[in-house]
Order: sequence, then structure tokens, then C-alpha cells
Amino acid sequence: MKKSKADFQFAKDWFAEKNWRQFPFQEEVWKAFAEGKNGLLNAPTGSGKTYALWWAVLLDAISNPDDYQEKGLKTIWITPIRALSGEIAGACQRVIDDLGWDWTVGVRNGDTGTAERAKQTRSMPDLLITTPESLHLLLAQKNYEKRFKNLKAFIVDEWHELTGNKRGVQTQLAISRLKSLNSKLCIWGISATIGNLEESAYVLLGSSYRTEAFQMVKADIHKTTEVHTILPDEIEKFPWAGHYGTKLLEKVIPIIKSSTSTLIFTNTRAQCEIWYQKLLEKEPDFAGIMAMHHGSIDKDIRAWVENALDQGSLKAVVCTSSLDLGVDFRPVETIIQVGGPKNIARFMQRAGRSGHQPGATSKIHFLPTHAIELIEGAALRDGINSGVVEGRIPYIRSFDVLVQYLVTLSVSGGFEPDKIFKEIKKTFAYSSINKEEWNWVLNFISKGGESLDAYEEFNKVGVHNGKYLIQNKRAAMRHRLSIGTIVSDNMLLVKYVRGGTIGSVEEWFINNLKPGDVFWFAGRSLEFVQVKNMSVLVRKSKNTKGKVPSWQGGRLPLSSQLAQLLRKKLAEGIRGEASDIEIKTILPLLDFQKQRSHIPAEDEFLIEVFNTREGQHVCMYPFDGRFVHEGMASLLAYRMSLLRPFSFSMAYNDYGFELLSDQEIPIVEAIENGFFTTDRLYEDIQASVNSTEMARSKFRDIATISGMVFNGYPGAYIADKHLKSSSALFFDMFKQYDSDNLLLKQAYQEVMDFQLEESRLRDCLERIQNQKFVITYPEKPTPFAFPIMVDRLREKMSNESLEDRVRKLAIAFG
Repeated sequence: MKKSKADFQFAKDWFAEKNWRQFPFQEEVWKAFAEGKNGLLNAPTGSGKTYALWWAVLLDAISNPDDYQEKGLKTIWITPIRALSGEIAGACQRVIDDLGWDWTVGVRNGDTGTAERAKQTRSMPDLLITTPESLHLLLAQKNYEKRFKNLKAFIVDEWHELTGNKRGVQTQLAISRLKSLNSKLCIWGISATIGNLEESAYVLLGSSYRTEAFQMVKADIHKTTEVHTILPDEIEKFPWAGHYGTKLLEKVIPIIKSSTSTLIFTNTRAQCEIWYQKLLEKEPDFAGIMAMHHGSIDKDIRAWVENALDQGSLKAVVCTSSLDLGVDFRPVETIIQVGGPKNIARFMQRAGRSGHQPGATSKIHFLPTHAIELIEGAALRDGINSGVVEGRIPYIRSFDVLVQYLVTLSVSGGFEPDKIFKEIKKTFAYSSINKEEWNWVLNFISKGGESLDAYEEFNKVGVHNGKYLIQNKRAAMRHRLSIGTIVSDNMLLVKYVRGGTIGSVEEWFINNLKPGDVFWFAGRSLEFVQVKNMSVLVRKSKNTKGKVPSWQGGRLPLSSQLAQLLRKKLAEGIRGEASDIEIKTILPLLDFQKQRSHIPAEDEFLIEVFNTREGQHVCMYPFDGRFVHEGMASLLAYRMSLLRPFSFSMAYNDYGFELLSDQEIPIVEAIENGFFTTDRLYEDIQASVNSTEMARSKFRDIATISGMVFNGYPGAYIADKHLKSSSALFFDMFKQYDSDNLLLKQAYQEVMDFQLEESRLRDCLERIQNQKFVITYPEKPTPFAFPIMVDRLREKMSNESLEDRVRKLAIAFG
């Protein structure tokens, strides 16, 4: 382990010139880095994490100038979102300029132009800020080893955002390769909000985590966050979420007007579009000083919004998670969160966009989209004050990502299997892979496995002099175009008939339009003209009404920590112990729920049974999140069907679920027969849900990532329905003829782990078994049941608007 020669005076002087003071955690990082240690930095948003790591690199260069003499890549800085790249680049460049060094800073991601990429290929910058996908594209280039040979530091920003997805697996694989090229490479992660810090460090560093050359650095800085819930003037007896929160629009406008600048966070891009449109309708004076930002808007428009925010020329920006992370917009004064974020860490991250300086207080306004979400607002505040932060569940044994990675190495010059096997075994994601599974993967990339060896296109990787290598230029080009783990429905560019690009929408949405139809996108009213060369051609429209695109991806799941706090707040309301303004505001609804049925205490499990013209409804309220409720509803329906034949329809939200049948549902008999047991849980889930159909849907992503299906060339993408059809054919073939296929098994496992959340379902069932069952028989649906029933209504085809149908239901049930 090398010893530090630096006294950090250069950094201290720089901070003093800025009238800043370095924090102890920053000096701790500098010292650990100087000693050659890997590490993970955990510090609040806006506390100076970027300068902690960047100055660590610079101080090391000052102390060891001989190690940094050669031109070329010295530091890689991974970011999960493109909007963060410019901010990091600017911060790092300022320090270099102040020092008078000739080091260069470059950004490489999906927005980087061809000319800049070519320039970087000729001469790499000293610091490259990039994404996991772009880094793997560099690994797919010939002689990549020379490009990385002088790399000294590998820094992963917002590591919590990558830990729980396949981009994190990509990052682990890249580290394993680069660490092999330079054993002295320093690996550091940066994270502001994550609960399982120790595990996330292990995920980042793999087997090298459990060594003396690792240091966890936690900033001893208390971040104050104020949560202000926007309260409705009256509480609905029958709450529902169909209006996207816009009923409280008039309460938002004064907040925006009284603030220098405001970020309005929404959970989906469709909700972002709707809120922007509604705000402009209500307050036309916002035109020109309000903008929109989400991932489907053209990069040039997004860059303009980011720059305008930084310069303070925008009053408000309606946005999604595209502005969640790390982006340091100093002028932002106020944050508004529309709808429950379903996750305390996400809420804290968004709150941190306000008061984004050390010691500053973050302020966030929470706007519920329906009355029951008021309880969520109280739970969020309680979670922040108690220091509760969710962990991220890491992906393991993602064979689709491994297949892609091995093909990447075979494109760039080939790989020696024994050497790469030893490298990947050191990662967290593949530490459990055995030799038999490794040989299966090698056989799959070279011959297509047992099922595809007869097809020439799957015999793409050959073995030459002991190396696995792709020599077919067309296959290599197709692979480079497919690198990445983010899979979505095919996106079509939206362009003016005469003019520039506006952004991109999913193919399925455009398929439902006909020429002349009007839709709102990127805050503009657009008339659909035609699809040409895989682009949607539009012209401006003066229509104030039109469809709003929605993007596939589903709703955010309620975290287990927030669910637990929600149950606690509900119980406080029952006992009359609530001091939260949100609970006091919702008391009329709780009283109405109590009149019609019951409100469960923490040791009770509520089941409601009532009849309507549709049949018998059984509603249960675990308050444990939509995914858990989906699994539990299917499980109980299956177990009841073992008593006698039944036909059920099901609906669920974050608070409960409904079973609906045209027969009497034997709920008492089900309880007596132990239908809430965890015995044979895995087997019964597999039998209860359409696990095959879920796995088939999941397999589409796996097939895309592993390269079995090809999305097409730029400007000539393959239609989404053909992609789904192709992946389904592979799935069915593997299921019938190759049941041991690792990609097939992975699809089923991902359904259990991430869609049905089997481990959370098990915990929920164990909790319910220790609770008292309370069964009520209300004459009419209750406030708790109503929003679940509305969710079922959404799936029904009707020429009547959902809002009108909901209004009629509320009148009928009142």
C-alpha cells in the first residue's frame, strides 16, 4: 500500500480561495485515496462529494507526478444519467483551470456527437465522464487495452441508482476487466441515499471489498429536510387517482410565483406532460418562463432547459427522474413532488435539489393525488426524521448481461476464457457461477446452445488460437449497436415536417393515431401527419385538446420501509395519537371508513366482504405495495380454487387488493384452512399466477440484452410487434426443447424476485399470520375499497370517460 506524500495544502488553499471550508469526510477520502484504498463515500446531497473524489485524484497526481506524466485517460467517472455529466464536467474543469493544468475533461454518452466521439478515439481526455453503456462500447473497440493502460481511478457517481439494476452489473464487469489491466486501479463509489451501504460496497468492489485496502467514508453532516404537504380544502369520501393531482393545481401556482425557481417532480413522463399543459392553461403568464424536462425530449431541448435553470432564467420546470440526481442547479429554491414517490430515498433525493449546498435546508412540497396518499405524506416525513433509507436489491447471475459482455470482448479482439472466468468470479454478480454454467455461456455465444446451433447467425463467435473472437464485421457492427441493458418499446423520433427534432415516443402510441389526430408532447400541441423512415412527422396545431403519450414501464412500487411507516401512521390516526397535519386532515375519511367498516390497528388484518351487481367482492388491506398485493391476490385465488372451482377477477393498488367473483367466496373457510401460510409458497406462486406468461414477457428484455433479437439499425428499427413475436418464439422453443437454458431460468427467477417480490410476500404473509383477522360485511363499498375498484375500471373498454364512470360510482355508493 502506497503512502501519501501530499499534505492536501493545494486543496485547502483552493477551498479557501472560494471562501469554502473542506469537510472532514473530504480529507478522509483524500487520505484513503492517497494510500491506494478503494472505497465508498456516503454523504448528503449538495455536501461536496464531487470535490472530495476529484481532489483525491489531483492530490495523488501532485504527490506522484511520474505516474501521471503520459497523456491519455487517467480517470473514468461513471454517471447513471446524462444530465449529471455536464455538471460534473464543469465542476472538474473549474478546478483544473484554477490550477493552470493542461488536463482535459470529456463527456461520452448517448448525446455525444459523432465528431466528438471520433476526437476522443484519436486522443482520450484525462478525465472521461461516461455511462455504463458507453464504457462497454469503448471495451468493444480494437486495442482498448492501450486506451486504459494508464487509468488510475474509476469513480461511480450515484452508485445507489446502479446497484439495483443491470446497469450496475455492467459496471461490475467493466471494473473486473479494467482492474485486471491495472491492479493498482482505485475504485470509488459515491452515494447519498442508500440503506444497505455495506452490501452496496460489496456489489461495487466484489471480492476486493473484504480487504484492508477498502474504506467506508460517511459524512457526519446532518441534512435538514422540511416536508410541507399541500392539503385539499375538502376530503373526498371516495378517493381515486385518476386526475393526476391536478385538482390541487390552484394551490401550486402561488408556490411557484413566490419562489425564485421551482422543480415540479412527477413520477411518469405522461404525468409530466399533463401537468405542464394544465399549468399553462391555468396560468398563461408562465409561457416562456416554464419548461419541461424528461428523458424522451430531444437532447438539445433538455440541454437548453438545464442551462436556463443554471442561469436562473426559468421560473419552473416540470420534470421526472431525469433531474433527480446530483445536478447542481444553484437557483432552485423550491421542490414540489406530485403524487407519492413510493420510496423515502427517492423523496429525499428530489428534496435535495433544493438547498443544494452544505448546511442549507432542503424544502419540499408534497402534493397527494388522492386523499389516502395524505397518509403517505406523513409517513415520508416520519421516515426522513427517523433516518430511514431503503436499500437496493442487487441483480445476481444475470446471464443475459454476461452473454452481451463476452460478445463485446470477442468483438474488440477476443478473450481467453480461463482468464475472464477468474475475473468475473471476483464480481458480486457472478461470484456463484460454476464451471458448468460458464461452459454453457461459452457454448451459447459460440454455437447458440443446444437449441440454436443449427442457425448460422447464432454461430457468431469463433475460437481462434484459444481466443473467442468475432471476425464477421456485420455481426460485430450489430452487436455494437445493441450494447446496453435498458430495454423499452421501440422509440420513434418526433420531427416537424419542416424543422428539427422534438423528441421520441413509443411505437405503440403512434400506432393508435391516424393522420390529423392531435397530441401533446414536449409541451406542444402537434398534429400527426405520417410515419416516414421510422420518424413521426408532425406540424404545429392550435388545438388545445389532444391525447398525451404514455410510456410503458408501470407504476412505482411502494417500498417495504415506507409501507411499514404508512401502517404505523394509520394506527396512530385510529388511536387519536396523530400529530401530523396530514392525518388530522384525513380524519373525516377515516371516520367514514370506520362507520362503514373498520380501520385496522397494527395487530389487525382487515377483510371486507360486500355485494354489488358485479358479484361478491372480497377486499383485503395488507398496506404492503402493489407488487406484493398482486402476488397475494393470485396466491389466495389459486388456493381457494383448490376448495372448489372458481372464476375470479382481481384488482390491486398500494394499499390492498380485491377478489371479485359471481359466486360466494369462502373467505372464513380459507382462513381456517391456513391459506395465508408460507408453506409451499414458491410452488403455489408458480401455480397461481400465469408465471409462464410473465416470464415470456420478461424474456423479451433478456433476449434483447443477450443479442438473440436485434432492434434494427438507426433509422430502420424493427417493429415492436416483430420483436415481441421473435422473443416469444425463442421462449417457447427453449421451454419445450431446452428447459435447462440459463436465460429461460433467469426469466422465471426475475419474475419471482422483482415482479412478484417473493421475499416481501413471504414477510407479509408471516406478519398476517400473527395478526387478528377482522372480517366486516359493509352494505356498500368503503373508502378503502373504492380506489381499488376504480383501478379495475381502467381496464374496461368504454366510450364513457373514466372520470364520468367514477362520478356515477361515487353517487351510487354514497
